[in-house]
Amino acid sequence: SIQFILLLTMETDCPSVYGSRYASQGMPCKLPDHEMPRDVAYRMIKDDLIQDTIPMLNLASFVTTYMEDEAEKLIMEASSKNFIDHEEYPKSVEIESRCLSILADLFHAPTGANGRTAAVGTSTIGSSEAIMLAVLAMKKRWQKARRAANKDASRPNIVMSSAVQVCWEKAALYFEIEERCVPVAENRYVIDPAQAVNLVDENTIGICAILGTTYTGQYEDVKAINDLLVAQNLDVPIHVDAASGGFVAPFVNESLVWDFRLPKVASINVSGHKYGLVYPGIGWALWRSIEHLPKELVFNINYLGADQLNFTLNFSKPASHIIGQYYQMIRLGRRGFTAIMTNLTRAADYLAARLRDLGFIIMSDGKGDGLPLVAFRLSPTQAMLYDEYAVSRKLRERGWIVPAYTMAADCQRMSMMRVVVREEFSQGRCDALVRDIQMAIQALTQQEIQNIGRYQA
Repeated sequence: SIQFILLLTMETDCPSVYGSRYASQGMPCKLPDHEMPRDVAYRMIKDDLIQDTIPMLNLASFVTTYMEDEAEKLIMEASSKNFIDHEEYPKSVEIESRCLSILADLFHAPTGANGRTAAVGTSTIGSSEAIMLAVLAMKKRWQKARRAANKDASRPNIVMSSAVQVCWEKAALYFEIEERCVPVAENRYVIDPAQAVNLVDENTIGICAILGTTYTGQYEDVKAINDLLVAQNLDVPIHVDAASGGFVAPFVNESLVWDFRLPKVASINVSGHKYGLVYPGIGWALWRSIEHLPKELVFNINYLGADQLNFTLNFSKPASHIIGQYYQMIRLGRRGFTAIMTNLTRAADYLAARLRDLGFIIMSDGKGDGLPLVAFRLSPTQAMLYDEYAVSRKLRERGWIVPAYTMAADCQRMSMMRVVVREEFSQGRCDALVRDIQMAIQALTQQEIQNIGRYQA
C-alpha cells in the first residue's frame, strides 16, 4: 500500500542523498538523537550555505578571500595544533617569533646594543584583540606613572578620531576610559592633528592614529601628531591602528613616516587577515620595547608542560593562521608584496577614474596615499531622488556586495559607498562591476522618470 511504501522510505535510506529521509527533514536546531552519514551531513550543510554571498563578490570586506593551494594545505595540516601549548608545538612558536621579527623590521623598530630588535609582540585573533591589548598597556602604564607620583589615576581618557573602527569604542567602554573624539567634517574625513593634541591633558593615556580608516581608507597624519607632542614636550604615546595599512604603506609609499621611526609611536597593530593576505583570523600587536608593555599584563603559566609567558586576551587558538602568515611572508618577500600592493593600488585608481566618469564624487585618496579602496558618493548636483542605498540594493541583484552607509559621527548626513580592492580583484572584474553600476544607475533613473510620469498623469 501507499502507507507501507512511505513507511519503508522513512525507515531505509536510498543511496542518493536526496532520496534519503534526511532530505525530507528540516535542518536540526537541537542535537539529533541519532547519527547521520558523513556524506549526507556534508551535502546538507553545503546546500544550506548556498545562499551565502560568493566571498570574491563581497566588496564590503577587507578580509582575504584567496590563498594559494599550498598555503591552504599548510593551514589545514596545522589546524589541529593548539598554539597556546608551547611545549608541544615549539616550532609553531618559533614561526610566530619569526613573523614578529619580520614585522618589527618592516615597521622600523629600534634595535638594541646587540643589533637585535628591541620590539616585543604577539599574534592575536585579529586587530580587535591587538587593540584591546594595546589600550590596556597604555592604561596600565599611565596608572603606574600616576600612582608613583601620588596622583589620581581614576579618570583615564584616550584621544581618537570619530571615524575609528568600533573596536576602539568597545575598548574604551570595557576598560572604563573616557573617549575624546576629534570630529570629522564634510571636507576632512580623518583626525586633525592639532585638535587631537589640544584634547590631551594629564589623564590622557594615549592617542590613536589610523593608517587607513574604515570609511575612506585615508591615512591619518601620524608624523604631525608626533611632532606636535614632541614640540609641546607631552609625555603621551601614540598607538597606530595599522589594521589595513600596515601591509600596504611599506610597499607602495615607503616615504610615508608613520611607524616606530617616530619616537612617540609606542605600539602598532596590523591584521594579517586583511592585506597580510591570510584567511581570518590572524592579527599582530607590537610594542617598540618591553618598557611599553607593563609586566602586570604578562602571565606565566606552567600547567601545559613548561613555564611560558602569555599576554593575550584569547587563550586557545590554532597555529594554522600563524603558519599561513609565515608562508605568505617567505613566499612573496618584499618584491612579491610590493607587486601585489602596487597592482591593487592601480586597480583602485582605475576604478576611481571610471566612477568619476559616471558622475560620482570620489572621497578616498589614490596613488598610494591611502588604502587600495574607492569610497564614493552620488553628486548632489544630479538632483536624483534615489540614493546610495538604492544603488547598493540594485547591485545586489547582480551578486555584488557594495555597502552603502553613513559617514562617521558628526558627519552622518553624508551617505557613501565603498569598494575594497583585494588581491583577486582583476581589471576584468573591475570592468564588470563598472558596467553593473552603470546599469543600476540607468535602471534607477528610468524608474524615477516613470514614477514622476505617474504622479503627473
